[in-house]
Amino acid sequence: MLERINLLLEEIKTFKPNNIEEVENFRIKHLSKKGSISELFNEFKTLDGSAKRELGKPLNQLKQITIQKVNELKEEFDTANVQKSGFDLSLPAYPIKHGGRHPLSLVKNEIIGIFNRLGFTISEGPEIEDDWHNFSSLNFPEEHPARDMQDTFFIEKNPDVLLRTHTSSVQAHDMEEHSLPIRCLTPGRVFRNEAISARAHCIFHQIECLYIDKDVSFADLKQCLSYFAKEFFGEKTEIRLRPSYFPFTEPSAEMDVTCSLCGGKGCNVCKGTGWLEILGCGMVDPNVLELNNIDSKVYSGFALGMGIERITMLKYGIKDLRLFFENDIRFLEQFNAGV
Repeated sequence: MLERINLLLEEIKTFKPNNIEEVENFRIKHLSKKGSISELFNEFKTLDGSAKRELGKPLNQLKQITIQKVNELKEEFDTANVQKSGFDLSLPAYPIKHGGRHPLSLVKNEIIGIFNRLGFTISEGPEIEDDWHNFSSLNFPEEHPARDMQDTFFIEKNPDVLLRTHTSSVQAHDMEEHSLPIRCLTPGRVFRNEAISARAHCIFHQIECLYIDKDVSFADLKQCLSYFAKEFFGEKTEIRLRPSYFPFTEPSAEMDVTCSLCGGKGCNVCKGTGWLEILGCGMVDPNVLELNNIDSKVYSGFALGMGIERITMLKYGIKDLRLFFENDIRFLEQFNAGV
């Protein structure tokens, strides 16, 4: 048996493979459960005590030398393959950065969370609309400027098919399809045919609310607005409502909040007034209710809408609207530092 051990040892020391496959075959031949070294160990178990003392050490040395030979050969072939490929696998891996949400998504989700707590649920609708849902059902007269080609992207004429100019079109679908009462929140992307600048874009995002039920009053609207302002801008935020005009609400108002940067004292952002305009709102015009088959003598409601870009610019002090669309990593990373 000692002679067989020495013969195997000589074979192992002189083994010179040409590729990694030959190394693997060599390993199987000698180190597998049915390999030559395993056979010697099985035979070793049948020997008497004196023979075991004589052969135990050489047999263990044979196994260790074989394992070391296999490992060295594998490492040599791995290194050669790496050199051919041009990759150094010993280098540390590139750091994988965590992704993050876009600032518009961060603000949109925050707004949605606030109105969710008031019982509003999200409604979504198509971005390509017809004239009825985008204009006529919302009390836009035929001569209204928003119908002009300068403001709206029309896809077809007669009948009018267009890219929606506001998410109020989703509210038109809700009034048409859903049972009363309605308490819906409609975030989404809208389109207007405007020149792109630091303050305007042809694509932007809105989020609007609609609440229709019995005995809804302007006081309910004001309470909702006050809650939103304090939740979003801080507990000390105050609001004011100024008379305005929108085709689908009457009376209508625009809402200002105390400037969060100067605390209402006046600064460059609020142009020294201490107030920032953030949204439009009002009571749903009875004509809109009737156009959508809702009895205006029984039901009333309020609506409000805001541009997400404008809210985001106010929240983070951003002065150029175009930054939201440029996908500049340096800009976007500022909003996900804690991710």
